[in-house]
Amino acid sequence: MYSVLLVEDEDIIRKGIRYSVPWEEHGYTVVGEARNGVEGKELIQTLNPDIVITDIEMPVMNGLEMIIETKCQNDYVAILLTGYSDFEYAKEAIRIGVSDYILKPLNQEEMLEALDRAALEWKNIQLLRKENESIAELKNISLFRNLKLEKPEDPLVMQILDFIAKHYTQKITLSDLSDNMYYSERYINQRFQKALGTTVIEYLNRYRIQKALSLLQEDELLISEIGWLCGIGDYKYFNHVFKKYVGCSPKEYKLQIG
Repeated sequence: MYSVLLVEDEDIIRKGIRYSVPWEEHGYTVVGEARNGVEGKELIQTLNPDIVITDIEMPVMNGLEMIIETKCQNDYVAILLTGYSDFEYAKEAIRIGVSDYILKPLNQEEMLEALDRAALEWKNIQLLRKENESIAELKNISLFRNLKLEKPEDPLVMQILDFIAKHYTQKITLSDLSDNMYYSERYINQRFQKALGTTVIEYLNRYRIQKALSLLQEDELLISEIGWLCGIGDYKYFNHVFKKYVGCSPKEYKLQIG
């Protein structure tokens, strides 16, 4: 069972999510509920859930602020709920490591699909960490070990992989891929996940950190520069994403490889 925390200030909506989704039938259990980001932050630190489903606009502390303040210390996958269709929210959500972005009113099928993607991401990350911990030669760490990368037959997936390889140093969102390839974001993610066993954003993060691993082996580059060179940017967030996939900070990795 994957543990889930619900953070939503409107009681009717929160209870509606709690009791309308057949959680246990699909392998999930709700371990707690919170009415704002402050309560959510406390429960994240106490319960250490696998998945956090949160609204954006809430009193006291909003959902994005809560994620920023907890993501570096707690290992969970986040799904955002919002009534706002402005994609600026989604771009910020992707930047801080949110797995999915769902508009209200909620559709049960979309919610279950988002949960399955979040569970897959959480499982892949745990598996990746376990594999990397057992690797003796740190310089040979691969973040693609459990992905189906052997010549994907889907031409759309090949197009996405090529786009990421060419533009990973820039900001990339699902909206960018949608505009470039003329398919909906949801359809792109579904095709990609079916072919590779992971989401587009998780693959993009892995690709960037794999590049960072190579750059860290070059003595002439500062760690603070590497985050920008691999497309992640902010040093604190680079540390968080790196540790998420490798199990240690970039500085610790640099020291270990000598």
